[in-house]
Amino acid sequence: MSLTVVAECLAAPGREDRLRTALEAMIEPSLEEPGCLSYRPYADPNRPARMVVVEEWTGPGALEEHFATPHFRHVEQVLAEILAEPMTIRRLVPAG
Repeated sequence: MSLTVVAECLAAPGREDRLRTALEAMIEPSLEEPGCLSYRPYADPNRPARMVVVEEWTGPGALEEHFATPHFRHVEQVLAEILAEPMTIRRLVPAG
C-alpha cells in the first residue's frame, strides 16, 4: 500500500527564498530513491513563507529509508535554521 506524505513548512521572516531552494534541491535525489513515487513542493500564493511538500512512497519502510539519506539529513539541518516553527509531517494512506 502506498503512503502519501504532506510536509508543511513555514519559513522565518526573510528566509522564504532559502526554504524554496532547500525544498527544490530535494526533488531530484528523492525521486531517484527506489521507494519514491512522487515528490512535489508547493508554495502558498497568499502566504509566501508557507510551503508544502506532497510525496508518495511505496510504503512506510521507503519513507524511513528516505529519512536516513544524506540529502534528507542535510535538508533537516538547513530547515532547523530557517523555519519559524517545526515542520509538520502527515502520513496518509488511501481511505477505504
